[in-house]
Amino acid sequence: MEKFTVLKGVAAPLPMVNVDTDMIMPKQFLKTIKRTGLGKAVMFDMRYDDSGAEKPGFVLNQAAYRNSKILIAGTNFGCGSSREHAPWGLLDFGFRCVIAPSFADIFYNNCFKNGILCIALPQSDVDRLMAQAQAGNTKGGEFTVDLAQKTITGPDGSVTKFDVDEMRRHNLLNGLDDIELTLQQLDKIKAFESKQKNEQPWLYS
Repeated sequence: MEKFTVLKGVAAPLPMVNVDTDMIMPKQFLKTIKRTGLGKAVMFDMRYDDSGAEKPGFVLNQAAYRNSKILIAGTNFGCGSSREHAPWGLLDFGFRCVIAPSFADIFYNNCFKNGILCIALPQSDVDRLMAQAQAGNTKGGEFTVDLAQKTITGPDGSVTKFDVDEMRRHNLLNGLDDIELTLQQLDKIKAFESKQKNEQPWLYS
């Protein structure tokens, strides 16, 4: 997993509440188990019309936000089903950070497991950052998310502090997913298997 230290980039404003995982990644794109190529399907029904043409009014189709790395959204983001394709698609699009007042638990956990930092902030802070994303990015504004310092610096230079679980923070800073965390215990795993093989050889026959 790619390390997350300091992220600099444009933030896309999505002032919608209860954006569920079917809106993020519609069901027709769940046939693959690959984590790549799903960026084009993110928020598909909001991005494209029935003919497959882009809807020019949607934020991710606007020139200022096509390469966004940060998404600022409304409350209860990622609700609905537990599909892991939703964070896969967001990551493949280019998002490494989502900021919202609250998140659905399973989506929140899946994001961290896939290298996406989810930041929950009070509504007033989200509103302020949302306004900067809507106004500042048209002037080339850039946000900076510093995970080590736990700060968000907006285009206007204002700094917002955030909290995150320390274990999740450690894993992101060091680029550790569940497999890599397990492999850190490889010596202990091998020692256990060797001991078990001697004491219970029938398990290995």
